[in-house]
Amino acid sequence: MSEKSFRTASREETIALGERLGRALAAGDVLVLTGDLGAGKTQLTKGIAAGMGVTDDVTSPTFTIEMVYEGAEMPLYHFDLYRLDDPDQLEDTGIFDVLGADGVCSIEWGEQFADEIGDARVDVFVTRLDDEAAPGEEPPREVRLVTHDARGDALLSAL
Repeated sequence: MSEKSFRTASREETIALGERLGRALAAGDVLVLTGDLGAGKTQLTKGIAAGMGVTDDVTSPTFTIEMVYEGAEMPLYHFDLYRLDDPDQLEDTGIFDVLGADGVCSIEWGEQFADEIGDARVDVFVTRLDDEAAPGEEPPREVRLVTHDARGDALLSAL
């Protein structure tokens, strides 16, 4: 297990970090994005999609649970598990059909299902640093990636 942290000062920098990550991803990679509401998980995923060559507008699939975007070389499977609270509900999402398959999985709010998702993942913690911003100012973010396998370690090295 290894980890690497990045700091972004704006929405644009968070998206740009996601683009770097998106260019380094390979089919079968799984990212579990964790952070409070408004932390920047979807902004990071927008960047990941752009880095993968996705041209569609990426939004959080809070009510649809999954969105599929076609990238230049592979699909991006974007999940939002916010509304789920029981591992038995995962079967109906289609997540097990795409984990480790032909594209990349970006899973928001998936931390509660880490055991079901497995160790072939990178945990991405997005944190708003509110205490570092003046009132009314957009706060910087910390984006911390934690790996659980050799592929995750290679991904961090590529960044």
